[in-house]
Amino acid sequence: MNEQRTPPPKLWKGMKHRGGRGDRSALGMWFWDIDRMLLLLTLLLVAVGLVAVGAASPAAATRYSDGKHIVPPLFYLWWQLAWVGVSLPVLLVVSMLPVPVARRMALIGTVACLVLLMLVPVIGVQKNGATRWLNLGVSLLQPSEFLKPFFIVTAAWVLSMRAQDEALPVVTITGGMTALVALLLMLQPDFGQTVVFCAVWMALLMISGTSPKVIGGLIAAVPVGLGAAYMFYGTARARINAFLFPDAEGIGAADHFQTNAAHDTITAGGWRGTGPGGGAMKFRLPEGHTDYIFSVIGEEFGLIACVIIAMLFLAIVVRVFVKLLDEQDEFRLFAAAGLATQFGVQALISMAVNTGLAPSKGMTLPFISYGGSSLVALSIGMGLLLAFTRRNPFVTRSKYIAHRSGI
Repeated sequence: MNEQRTPPPKLWKGMKHRGGRGDRSALGMWFWDIDRMLLLLTLLLVAVGLVAVGAASPAAATRYSDGKHIVPPLFYLWWQLAWVGVSLPVLLVVSMLPVPVARRMALIGTVACLVLLMLVPVIGVQKNGATRWLNLGVSLLQPSEFLKPFFIVTAAWVLSMRAQDEALPVVTITGGMTALVALLLMLQPDFGQTVVFCAVWMALLMISGTSPKVIGGLIAAVPVGLGAAYMFYGTARARINAFLFPDAEGIGAADHFQTNAAHDTITAGGWRGTGPGGGAMKFRLPEGHTDYIFSVIGEEFGLIACVIIAMLFLAIVVRVFVKLLDEQDEFRLFAAAGLATQFGVQALISMAVNTGLAPSKGMTLPFISYGGSSLVALSIGMGLLLAFTRRNPFVTRSKYIAHRSGI
């Protein structure tokens, strides 16, 4: 009568391992193989972005309101929440993809985005003096944002093919791809995105072990490219002049205003900030919810908050590169390193512009600035990064990293 009954063996085995390290379901394997710290840092940036957009939304709503159309104060916050609701599932789904599937998706995405990028100068929407968007009716689509993660993975795949055949001209092929993208971007024009693509390509060449002579030649060509942009690209010339000669009159007046307004806003709150909703300088700041959101954070939450955010970005990049010390698959190594580099370079440019350390340039702060195309594209990129940095069971552990480090 008192004899205890045990569940059937199969049922007991499933109950024992469900949710634990022995859970072999697709979701369970994903959870234990994914870099959970990297995912957590990304979610922290998304949360910070919602708070920052909420702080910047009233100023942006006031700027874009007129006598016929009044924009609600939290209009941009509600839209950002909607975009987060779309982006996070995209990030999670992409992070679950097997590496071969993720690579094929990137190859197809690269071709599709290049076609869309070619259509931008023809049927694109002009905004703030540049034609970078396609009108989808419900929202605007910026193809260059989606091209970045796909292009990086495609370039990494081409570079990794050298391991199979050293005679393949992988540098020439990826260089031609980068030149095509740069040409299409300059037709918009978008000098900042061109810099990001070229910087990531050069980083991939260095990581892939390209000849130092080739790297040296490319570095020597950088001043030539900047000089050409200065001579033939009026917007770049005006912004460089405004940066180099801040006291000169009649040179890049609009860029002077943006630079000064960003500086005044980011320093207005001191180290501790004015508190949420207490900022006044943000109402003078153009595009405070997008390109200059870092300045709004500085005003309302203080320079300490800006330093913490910069450390979050640095932690993500360092986390990825430390994890790649063990990676033996060249494609995964190049792709993950390229995606992390793009993430870091974009954040660095955005923060440098906001602090006056670089010429004015429209560049969103990853996962923090308002914008649907930017947020969804960044989620695809981070999803790919999480997919490529998943624990590889076939890798031999490095003697330089402790087995119990959890990295």
